Amino acid sequence: MNYIGTRGFREPRTFAGALLDGLAPDGGLYVPETYPHPNFDLSAAAAGDYGLLTEKLLPLFGVDVLGAEAVQKAAARTKAAFLNDAGKTPLVQVEDNLWILELWHGPTLAFKDMAMQMIAPLTDAALAQNGEKLTLVTATSGDTGAAAVRAFAGSEHVKLVVFHPLGRVSPVQRLQMTTVEADNVLNIGVEGDFDDCQRMVKRLLGEEDLKQNGLISSVNSINWGRLLGQVPYYLAAAAASGADKPEFVVPTGNFGDAFAGWVGRKIGGNIGHIHAAVNRNDALAQAINTGHYVRHQAVETASVSMDVQAPSNFERLVFEASGRHAEGTKGVFDNFNATGNVHLSGDLQNALRAQVTASTISEEETAQTIKYAHDTWGKVICPHTAVAVAAALKRNDGQPIIALSTAHAAKFPEFVTRALGFAPEVPEAIRKLHGQKETIQSIRNDEFAALEAVKAFAHG
Repeated sequence: MNYIGTRGFREPRTFAGALLDGLAPDGGLYVPETYPHPNFDLSAAAAGDYGLLTEKLLPLFGVDVLGAEAVQKAAARTKAAFLNDAGKTPLVQVEDNLWILELWHGPTLAFKDMAMQMIAPLTDAALAQNGEKLTLVTATSGDTGAAAVRAFAGSEHVKLVVFHPLGRVSPVQRLQMTTVEADNVLNIGVEGDFDDCQRMVKRLLGEEDLKQNGLISSVNSINWGRLLGQVPYYLAAAAASGADKPEFVVPTGNFGDAFAGWVGRKIGGNIGHIHAAVNRNDALAQAINTGHYVRHQAVETASVSMDVQAPSNFERLVFEASGRHAEGTKGVFDNFNATGNVHLSGDLQNALRAQVTASTISEEETAQTIKYAHDTWGKVICPHTAVAVAAALKRNDGQPIIALSTAHAAKFPEFVTRALGFAPEVPEAIRKLHGQKETIQSIRNDEFAALEAVKAFAHG
């Protein structure tokens, strides 16, 4: 299994190369040269042990280049993050043909734990093979950063830099990042929004001065290894539901989670339609529904992890929907990066909608859905989950639907409390964060300031 770039890069990379590069040299995103066809019964594997499913799935994507021990360790950590306290697939049926997949049973109470717990041992194994060190840079709207800090803190091979928008993550998300004491972790607060942070990361990944002084990569979902860790739970959830090709409704920010579901379907999983549910920051939905892909300044919402107006993984979807047309994909995103305003052709619009649909959920609908979930099902859900559930309820015309629940409600207590009239129960993992010392470096919204901060940390 080799990897190529969405913008035309064709010098094949192994999984290890794609993992450590993050972005392809021409700025594109890595995808498999060809998608694998499992040589085993995928449905039977998905219905069995989650660790074994992951262990069998990873070699299909070339992960075994890192050795069997690395694959086994990654699968074991992914299993531990995925399962609920009873050791079962955390799929809860709430209505006829409607399930909620609780993806927040990991160490930071968010779905990012599954992929991050997997990518950490794989990264260490890739670096250990050649005795190399790596600086990882990542942008976060909250949960990615927390999961990355927890997964990589104390690593001998990795220095981790996390950029988050100041004041635009929840207090719990911030504390999960800034209270971890580890010499190899730097938390940076940016006076801007998530898209500003993401733009800084992409600029840093192409910075020659940093590359000349060692490896640099990212653990955002632009990294194929990060995205791959999310594929198994689509397969397992579909099997646990007992339904034939259930639709998945995914609360969407950077589009990595939804694209992981697309990958699961592509390799033959029992996965039906993929629907992306977005909040007021709906550039993705507008692009799919109208053909106009326009970058606006992100506005703050209750579902803060989805406050994204330039979702990186949309590029992978455009590449696949266009028939893997690298030149066309490059043209779309070069134009978007330069102008922030692209009109997609009619053929591309139709091709995109054949792969993924999308809808926008308002703040009022989000609050109403949190109340509905509690009053009707006795479930307390977070705002991101509510966006997905609201979209799923609108689409529930009898076909089986699985809505993804991406975080514990206690990570967003203010909005949930306003919606319900009482505060969500706070787990011990969150209670113990309060009062701890925080370590954070603030910078202005400036790419040069970001570069100087990373250079000082990486070379220090």
